[in-house]
Amino acid sequence: MISLNVNKKAYQLDADPNMPLLWAIRDIVGLTGTKYGCGVAQCGACVVHLNGEAVRSCVTPLSRAAGQEVVTIEGLSENNNHPLQLAWKELDVPQCGYCHSGQLMSAAVLLRENSTPTDQDIDDAMAGNICRCGTYSRIRKAIHKAAELQKQGR
Repeated sequence: MISLNVNKKAYQLDADPNMPLLWAIRDIVGLTGTKYGCGVAQCGACVVHLNGEAVRSCVTPLSRAAGQEVVTIEGLSENNNHPLQLAWKELDVPQCGYCHSGQLMSAAVLLRENSTPTDQDIDDAMAGNICRCGTYSRIRKAIHKAAELQKQGR
Protein backbone atom coordinates (compact mmCIF):
# COMPACT_ATOMS: atom_id res chain seq x y z
CA MET A 1 0.00 0.00 0.00
CA ILE A 2 1.15 3.47 -0.87
CA SER A 3 0.01 6.47 1.15
CA LEU A 4 -0.87 9.40 -1.05
CA ASN A 5 -2.12 12.82 0.00
CA VAL A 6 -4.00 14.51 -2.84
CA ASN A 7 -5.63 17.89 -2.30
CA LYS A 8 -5.41 17.47 1.48
CA LYS A 9 -7.15 14.09 1.41
CA ALA A 10 -5.38 10.85 2.35
CA TYR A 11 -5.54 7.77 0.13
CA GLN A 12 -4.15 4.27 0.56
CA LEU A 13 -3.39 2.89 -2.87
CA ASP A 14 -2.73 -0.72 -3.74
CA ALA A 15 -0.71 0.06 -6.84
CA ASP A 16 2.64 -0.53 -8.47
CA PRO A 17 5.13 2.00 -7.03
CA ASN A 18 6.44 2.55 -10.58
CA MET A 19 3.01 3.54 -11.91
CA PRO A 20 3.05 7.14 -13.15
CA LEU A 21 1.45 9.48 -10.64
CA LEU A 22 -0.87 10.68 -13.42
CA TRP A 23 -2.60 7.31 -13.67
CA ALA A 24 -2.92 6.97 -9.90
CA ILE A 25 -4.57 10.41 -9.76
CA ARG A 26 -6.91 9.78 -12.70
CA ASP A 27 -7.66 6.07 -12.54
CA ILE A 28 -7.47 5.24 -8.85
CA VAL A 29 -8.22 8.51 -7.04
CA GLY A 30 -10.70 9.55 -9.76
CA LEU A 31 -9.60 13.14 -10.33
CA THR A 32 -9.63 13.67 -14.09
CA GLY A 33 -8.69 17.35 -14.37
CA THR A 34 -5.03 16.46 -14.84
CA LYS A 35 -4.62 15.43 -18.46
CA TYR A 36 -2.52 12.94 -20.38
CA GLY A 37 -0.86 14.66 -23.30
CA CYS A 38 2.35 13.01 -24.41
CA GLY A 39 3.53 10.60 -21.72
CA VAL A 40 7.14 11.78 -21.99
CA ALA A 41 7.13 15.06 -19.99
CA GLN A 42 7.23 17.26 -23.08
CA CYS A 43 3.81 18.95 -23.22
CA GLY A 44 2.89 19.96 -19.65
CA ALA A 45 -0.75 18.84 -19.74
CA CYS A 46 -0.12 16.61 -16.72
CA VAL A 47 1.48 19.19 -14.39
CA VAL A 48 0.58 18.87 -10.71
CA HIS A 49 2.27 20.22 -7.59
CA LEU A 50 4.38 17.86 -5.51
CA ASN A 51 5.28 19.62 -2.25
CA GLY A 52 4.71 22.91 -4.06
CA GLU A 53 6.92 22.07 -7.03
CA ALA A 54 5.45 21.77 -10.53
CA VAL A 55 6.09 18.23 -11.77
CA ARG A 56 5.11 16.22 -14.84
CA SER A 57 2.91 13.52 -13.35
CA CYS A 58 3.15 11.34 -16.48
CA VAL A 59 6.78 10.50 -15.65
CA THR A 60 6.71 10.87 -11.85
CA PRO A 61 6.58 7.44 -10.24
CA LEU A 62 3.91 6.96 -7.62
CA SER A 63 6.66 6.00 -5.16
CA ARG A 64 8.12 9.55 -5.38
CA ALA A 65 4.78 10.99 -4.27
CA ALA A 66 4.28 8.56 -1.39
CA GLY A 67 3.72 10.51 1.82
CA GLN A 68 4.11 13.83 -0.02
CA GLU A 69 1.62 16.64 -0.67
CA VAL A 70 0.09 16.44 -4.15
CA VAL A 71 -2.14 19.21 -5.46
CA THR A 72 -4.08 18.82 -8.69
CA ILE A 73 -6.12 21.38 -10.60
CA GLU A 74 -9.12 20.34 -8.49
CA GLY A 75 -7.19 21.40 -5.38
CA LEU A 76 -5.83 24.71 -6.68
CA SER A 77 -8.76 26.49 -5.00
CA GLU A 78 -11.90 25.44 -3.17
CA ASN A 79 -14.34 27.40 -5.34
CA ASN A 80 -12.46 27.85 -8.61
CA ASN A 81 -11.54 31.32 -7.41
CA HIS A 82 -7.75 31.26 -7.57
CA PRO A 83 -6.60 34.51 -9.24
CA LEU A 84 -5.42 32.48 -12.23
CA GLN A 85 -8.78 30.77 -12.61
CA LEU A 86 -10.55 34.12 -12.42
CA ALA A 87 -8.21 35.67 -14.98
CA TRP A 88 -8.49 32.64 -17.29
CA LYS A 89 -12.27 33.01 -17.26
CA GLU A 90 -12.33 36.80 -17.56
CA LEU A 91 -9.98 36.80 -20.56
CA ASP A 92 -11.49 33.73 -22.26
CA VAL A 93 -8.11 32.02 -22.37
CA PRO A 94 -9.02 28.43 -23.32
CA GLN A 95 -9.88 27.46 -26.82
CA CYS A 96 -10.09 23.66 -26.64
CA GLY A 97 -9.05 23.81 -22.98
CA TYR A 98 -7.16 20.51 -22.95
CA CYS A 99 -3.81 21.92 -21.81
CA HIS A 100 -5.13 24.45 -19.36
CA SER A 101 -5.05 22.49 -16.13
CA GLY A 102 -1.31 22.03 -16.68
CA GLN A 103 -0.95 25.66 -17.76
CA LEU A 104 -2.71 26.85 -14.59
CA MET A 105 -0.64 24.64 -12.33
CA SER A 106 2.64 25.84 -13.87
CA ALA A 107 1.50 29.46 -13.70
CA ALA A 108 0.51 29.07 -10.05
CA VAL A 109 4.08 28.13 -9.14
CA LEU A 110 5.39 31.06 -11.18
CA LEU A 111 3.13 33.55 -9.36
CA ARG A 112 3.96 32.09 -5.97
CA GLU A 113 7.68 32.57 -6.69
CA ASN A 114 7.40 35.84 -8.65
CA SER A 115 4.42 38.08 -7.93
CA THR A 116 5.28 40.55 -10.70
CA PRO A 117 6.55 38.52 -13.65
CA THR A 118 7.67 40.18 -16.86
CA ASP A 119 6.70 38.81 -20.26
CA GLN A 120 10.09 37.11 -20.39
CA ASP A 121 9.59 35.58 -16.91
CA ILE A 122 6.25 34.19 -18.06
CA ASP A 123 7.64 32.89 -21.34
CA ASP A 124 10.51 31.19 -19.52
CA ALA A 125 8.31 29.64 -16.83
CA MET A 126 5.66 28.47 -19.28
CA ALA A 127 7.99 27.27 -22.04
CA GLY A 128 7.40 23.62 -21.16
CA ASN A 129 3.62 23.89 -21.52
CA ILE A 130 2.37 23.38 -25.06
CA CYS A 131 -0.98 24.75 -26.21
CA ARG A 132 -2.20 22.99 -29.35
CA CYS A 133 -4.48 25.94 -30.13
CA GLY A 134 -1.78 28.58 -29.73
CA THR A 135 -3.43 30.73 -27.06
CA TYR A 136 -0.05 31.82 -25.72
CA SER A 137 -0.77 35.56 -25.89
CA ARG A 138 -4.00 35.09 -23.90
CA ILE A 139 -2.17 32.88 -21.40
CA ARG A 140 0.45 35.61 -20.88
CA LYS A 141 -2.24 38.30 -20.48
CA ALA A 142 -4.11 36.13 -17.98
CA ILE A 143 -0.98 35.56 -15.90
CA HIS A 144 -0.41 39.33 -15.76
CA LYS A 145 -4.09 39.80 -14.82
CA ALA A 146 -3.81 37.12 -12.12
CA ALA A 147 -0.75 38.88 -10.70
CA GLU A 148 -2.84 42.06 -10.41
CA LEU A 149 -5.74 40.17 -8.79
CA GLN A 150 -3.31 38.53 -6.38
CA LYS A 151 -1.98 41.94 -5.32
CA GLN A 152 -5.58 43.07 -4.71
CA GLY A 153 -6.05 40.09 -2.39
CA ARG A 154 -8.49 38.27 -4.65
